Amino acid sequence: MKPVAIQLFSLRGEMQQDVTATLKGVKALGYDGVEFAGLWGKSPEEMKALIDEIGLVPVSAHIPIGDLRNDASGVIDCFKRVGCKHIVVPWLDEIDRPGSENWERTKADLERIGKIAAENQMSLSYHNHGFDFEPLENGKLGFDDLFESISPDLLKMQQDVCWVHSSGYSPEKYLDKYKNRCPLLHLKDYSRENGEFGFRPVGHGVVDFASVFEAAEKCGVEWYIVEQDRPTVGKTPFECAEMSIKYIKTLNK
Repeated sequence: MKPVAIQLFSLRGEMQQDVTATLKGVKALGYDGVEFAGLWGKSPEEMKALIDEIGLVPVSAHIPIGDLRNDASGVIDCFKRVGCKHIVVPWLDEIDRPGSENWERTKADLERIGKIAAENQMSLSYHNHGFDFEPLENGKLGFDDLFESISPDLLKMQQDVCWVHSSGYSPEKYLDKYKNRCPLLHLKDYSRENGEFGFRPVGHGVVDFASVFEAAEKCGVEWYIVEQDRPTVGKTPFECAEMSIKYIKTLNK
C-alpha cells in the first residue's frame, strides 16, 4: 500500500485558523503525510516538531518559482529543516509558460534549481496544469518539451492526474512514458456536469483511478497526494478530504 498525503492548500482556510487542530484532523482522517504550501507562521523547527508529535510525514513543499529564483539555497534549506525530501514548482505565470518568450529561461532556471536541490539531497519536481499540454510551434507539447530538455536527475514530474486527463491525455500513458520519474502523484478528480468544469473528491468524478493506481504501481510512484483546489458537492474542505481518503483506501491495497 502506498502512503497517502494531502496538499495543505486544500485546507488553507483551516490552516490559517488553527494549524495544530488542522494537522491533527488530517492525521485522524487517515492520511500519512502532508505536502506544504507555506508554513503558516511557523519556523521550520516549530513545524517539524509539530508534525513529528502528531505523526505525519513531511513529504514535500510547493514553492513558487520566483522564490526559488531569488534564493533557491535558502528556501530549499528551510524545507530541508522541516524534513521534506522533495520541493515542487506548482505553477507558472503566463510570462514563464511553454511557448512564452521566457520559456527557455524557465527551463534553464529549473535546471539550475534542480542542481541546488540535488546538492542538498533533495529532488525538484514540476507540477503540471492544462497549459502544459498545449502544443508549441514545433508541434511538441510543452510538458514533453520540458521533461525532454532537463535530465531526470535534476527534474522530476509531479503529475496532476486531473489536469492531464482534462486536457485529453492519459495519466497512465504519461506515467509509463516517464517511468520512475514521478515520485509524487497528485490525485485530483473533476467533472463536467452540464459542460461546466468542477473539482471533485477523488473517486467522485470522471477519472478512472483504478487504472491510474495500476500504472502507478508499475512506474515508481512513491506517494499519492490528494489535492482539491476548492471544495464542492456541498461539502467542507475536510469533508472532501475524508471522501477522498475513504475512496483511495478501497483501491490502495
